[in-house]
Amino acid sequence: MSRICELTGKGRMVGNNVSHANNRTKRVFLPNLQKVTLLSEKLDRGIKFRVSTAGLRSVEHNGGLDNWLLKTADSKLSKNALKVKRELQKADAAA
Repeated sequence: MSRICELTGKGRMVGNNVSHANNRTKRVFLPNLQKVTLLSEKLDRGIKFRVSTAGLRSVEHNGGLDNWLLKTADSKLSKNALKVKRELQKADAAA
């Protein structure tokens, strides 16, 4: 299971631990991923995602999952999120 946010594409970052003697060793910064069920208003169901906490705040700021998916570029989304986005687009076209 990769450590990448399914909605924002946020992944691990690489940096250095710096000691008091200024010795540098490589380290990894991981995103704070949470398993959440987000509700889609147009599809009337919940969808499970692994989302970073920053991504979760962004979704809430943009007015919910439906608005977020329709505004976000396909390159940032996971396969699961792309599938939900296509379902939303079909629901919009049918309405």
